[in-house]
Amino acid sequence: MKSKIVVATNNPGKIAELKAMLGADVKWLSLADFEGIGEVKEDGRTFVENACKKAIGYANATGLWTIADDSGLVIDALEGGPGIESARFSGAKGKDRNIIDHKNIAKVLKLLDGVPTEQRTARFVCCLCLASPDEILIETNGILEGLITEKEIGEEGFGYDPIFFVPHLNKTVAQLSREQKNAISHRGNAIRKLKPLLKKLLKNA
Repeated sequence: MKSKIVVATNNPGKIAELKAMLGADVKWLSLADFEGIGEVKEDGRTFVENACKKAIGYANATGLWTIADDSGLVIDALEGGPGIESARFSGAKGKDRNIIDHKNIAKVLKLLDGVPTEQRTARFVCCLCLASPDEILIETNGILEGLITEKEIGEEGFGYDPIFFVPHLNKTVAQLSREQKNAISHRGNAIRKLKPLLKKLLKNA
């Protein structure tokens, strides 16, 4: 019987990335597979704190190993913002993630209006945490460095991908295929660190 691991998200993009890159012989579940689970409040001060809090919280709620991530955009000209508030930066609410993403992007671009290219340095940061109901099992992190564009470019990806320019590829993340994105992304880098550790855990479980 396959082990079951919960991915603590309803975001299909995150789930697809994890499943594709980890390739573990497990049954992957998402929060959508469980009814009546309360939301774990993300009130940590760092990406690591939020990822671990979510992993432990949802592992307790489901009784299963749970992977949670906290990730976001860190912009130097905004003193590290939007940071841990990346998903909620514009204050927009609702279930349409696409609309919220575009409102978040619009706020970033407005705040950076007039800021020259060389000062638009930024990085995507991802912290991953795997937890059982009793303890944190694995923590990893990944980073992708880049620049913020002056407008949205590209149709792929989600979140801030259309305004995050990767200089060595001369493209925004939203211009990359899923395979290209996974090869360089902050989440991809964190997942690559997680993969051998998860394999070892499953072997010994």
